[in-house]
Amino acid sequence: MPRRGILVAMLLALAVPACTTTSRAEPPTPSPSAVVTPAPSPSESPDPQPVAPSPTPPPPPRFTGEILRISPAIRAELIGRNWHVGCPVPLEDLRMVHVSYWNFDGEVAHGPLVLNERVAGDVLWVFRQLFRAHFPIEKIDLAAKWHPVKPSDYWNPSRKSVTASFNCRPATDSTSLSQHSYGWAIDINPLQNPYVRSDGSVLRAVAKPYRNRSMQREGMIHEGDVVVRSFAAIGWEWGGHWHTLKDYMHFSLTGR
Repeated sequence: MPRRGILVAMLLALAVPACTTTSRAEPPTPSPSAVVTPAPSPSESPDPQPVAPSPTPPPPPRFTGEILRISPAIRAELIGRNWHVGCPVPLEDLRMVHVSYWNFDGEVAHGPLVLNERVAGDVLWVFRQLFRAHFPIEKIDLAAKWHPVKPSDYWNPSRKSVTASFNCRPATDSTSLSQHSYGWAIDINPLQNPYVRSDGSVLRAVAKPYRNRSMQREGMIHEGDVVVRSFAAIGWEWGGHWHTLKDYMHFSLTGR
């Protein structure tokens, strides 16, 4: 072969590989179900949702009570209402005892009891026991001004039942001074615990149903209950133990 032809052949041989392409297989496309999402690392985890704390229940009501000297304002209110010249105890020997109690609505209320200084601490203890036992008292307040019992009082439709203590007055159906005049007697829920004479009569007609002491009505006092036991613990006696008549509301230091 002539020299020129050999050179041409060599050039063609070198050009052929440069024009040849090699086909490569494309990787398969994974199906959506086959895609695996990598789990986030701990540092990439979403923040946990804050948990609201449970509300703290309010603490149960606590008994409150205090013994105070008679203030000028209370002194002015007592004179002519519960105290007058000639009463067996001077105002200086009386104390105002404020106590908390459960009323008939199941709520905590507060009221005043005027008592002889010598029994004030003992009675405060009693009302603490009644509060702890949730014994219901309709209302505690100063005693109403005394007036002689009249026949018309029997028909008084009022259902007020005020628990009260000091009141310088005669005992019911008597000319002798009541123990309330000395500041060492208390009447509790008078409507629910009536004064019952030996003939069965009461001071108010609306109190007649409560002569049946087998009933268990709100505010009633019964033999051996927390009221009777607490007063007995300080040496006081209950009018429900009297023989000729029954004064179910009445507790006193001397038993009269």
